[in-house]
Amino acid sequence: MKMHIGGQWVDRSEKIEVLNPFSGSVIDTIPRASQQDVEIALKTAERGAEIMAKMTGYERYEIIHKVSEIMTERVEELAQTITLEEGKILAEATMEASRATEIIALSAEEAKRLSGEVVPLEGGPGVKGKFGFTIRIPCGIVVGISPFNFPLHLVCHKVGPALASGNAIILKPATDTPLSALKLVELFLEAGTPPEAIQCITGAGSEIGDVLCSDKLVRKITFTGSREVGEHICHTAGLKRVTMELGSNSPLIIMPDADLEKVAKAAAASGYSNAGQVCISTQRILAHEKIHGDFLDAFKEQVEDISTGNPIEASTKMGPMIREHDAIRVNQWVEEAVNEGAELIAGGERNGQIHTPTLLSNVKSEMKISSDEVFGPVVGVTSVDNIDEAIALANDTDYGLSAAIFTQNINWAMKFAREVDSGNLMVNWGTQWRADLMPYGGLKSSGIGKEGPKYAVEEMTELKMVILHLDD
Repeated sequence: MKMHIGGQWVDRSEKIEVLNPFSGSVIDTIPRASQQDVEIALKTAERGAEIMAKMTGYERYEIIHKVSEIMTERVEELAQTITLEEGKILAEATMEASRATEIIALSAEEAKRLSGEVVPLEGGPGVKGKFGFTIRIPCGIVVGISPFNFPLHLVCHKVGPALASGNAIILKPATDTPLSALKLVELFLEAGTPPEAIQCITGAGSEIGDVLCSDKLVRKITFTGSREVGEHICHTAGLKRVTMELGSNSPLIIMPDADLEKVAKAAAASGYSNAGQVCISTQRILAHEKIHGDFLDAFKEQVEDISTGNPIEASTKMGPMIREHDAIRVNQWVEEAVNEGAELIAGGERNGQIHTPTLLSNVKSEMKISSDEVFGPVVGVTSVDNIDEAIALANDTDYGLSAAIFTQNINWAMKFAREVDSGNLMVNWGTQWRADLMPYGGLKSSGIGKEGPKYAVEEMTELKMVILHLDD
């Protein structure tokens, strides 16, 4: 596929191959953008931002809503693209494509709701004859940098709100999975989006990322990816508005009153979907000692029932990881944990880019499999004595994106909600759950700012304060 910059689809002589993670075959190629391409995109976006800012909210709504209608008609096609380039099973890809349409529909509605508020200035001492109100204006140019693991869903969380709030966006999709983003741009253009307002530049982030993020024309960066890259972008960006959706090693606490069958099913669903390549994937299970053994038995049965293979086949429950070196890294971490005293309950094997769903017990918090983000199909279980120990271990990390607890005790649930350092807190479900309209973001090293169309629009607009000084 070509990339879309300068208001048109362009190709370049130097190409990057897009590979099928399961078969290794070449699906397509994309242009390798240069710094000159970045400059073209920035100048074009400057014009696009002016066009979008002059549109009414309803005009933006009409375009974006039309995109959601087109996407709804093409869910199956979009899902096929996701599976082929990313490797998740078709059922998960179909769910991603369906949710992506919802994100765009929600973003369209937010285009009609940009508003300010009256500020009661005369409520202050000695203030008379003043009338104050706020207005929201677009930032201007938004750069959206998206990861490989949700190549359509997370792109929509950047593009939809950016255009809804009257900005132009330059999208930089993951090099491994750029096709879904490029197809989305096609749909936006089909729906009538000004060509200068939406661009998709392809290439290696190491080659064009710094140029894109450091330019003074860019007023807002929204990034989803690793903590290390996020920190680098923040250092490079300078004085810009940033939203950082970064990593995690999400904990799940199981108290002795939990329904273990329900917990085992939820832990399997939230620990191994997309081969564990989800930032809110359940990674650390902290099980009360009274139910620790029974839970392991129930959970092992669920884990061993997850079949691996070609993600396009309906019988497959888990596909490959995105790259072989990631599967190798995960396997090394598992072996290291076992050498340090963890017990391998299920899985632990690798065949190319497929790593079997893996379950470990006797995991210690200092083990890499617990302290770092695995981002693979591995879940570790640790026994705890009480709720206080569970919360202490849950917080014993630099991350804080999602956490969960299973209990029927309202006091334990509220203690968990108040004391666990996490931006998303689940009671009686696994850590991997998100409604696309909710505020979504992490604490500590898991990020800055919130996603969800309503909240992203706030992040992608500037607040102005207007004061009328009235005659007596």
